[in-house]
Amino acid sequence: MNEVLEEICRLRVVPVVAIQDVKDAEPLAQALIDGNLPCAEITFRTDAAGDSIRVLARRGDMLVGAGTVLTIDQAKTAFDAGAQFIVSPGFNPRVVQHCLDNGITVIPGVCTPSDISLALDFGLEVVKFFPAEAFGGLQTLKALSAPYSMVRFIPTGGIGPETLVEYLSFPRVIACGGSWMVASDLISSGNFDEIRRLTREAVELAAKAVSQNKTG
Repeated sequence: MNEVLEEICRLRVVPVVAIQDVKDAEPLAQALIDGNLPCAEITFRTDAAGDSIRVLARRGDMLVGAGTVLTIDQAKTAFDAGAQFIVSPGFNPRVVQHCLDNGITVIPGVCTPSDISLALDFGLEVVKFFPAEAFGGLQTLKALSAPYSMVRFIPTGGIGPETLVEYLSFPRVIACGGSWMVASDLISSGNFDEIRRLTREAVELAAKAVSQNKTG
């Protein structure tokens, strides 16, 4: 794995953020850092995505990615703004190839064996399992991963504190994506204290999973 993926593996949790107003980007970043999780995947589900990525990237103390990247133009916008990795909900060969050609870490979404096989054809070793819970959760992921021992996963979609440890305890999972600690209503209402609290809780749960893996 490259340095970006190694850092995601170390952090174990990737906050998936839909931010409506760029003014909230700075306090959100500080809340995540205060919660000991210096990472954010800013999704292109709002018009504020590009500018928010730029604000976070300029800080220099966070791992900043772009999510819900559906087109090459979005990938270019994200990279120009300072995104260090690109995440997509599905496998778009054109977007993946563009990222690889330009040395950008890309984590495409997969949910079938065919998707995983395609990722291998592109030389990828880490993919996003999405939408995780809607597609059968950890049971499905274990079944999918059985023939693909060389692939590692970042499950995302419907994961919360009640299932985080279970997912992270599976050796093929390097991290989980989640939005519960950075819910849009918490951001828009300025409730960064709650974001800070939920982030700390997520970090503690991730540490618990690491401890279980070492003793299991």
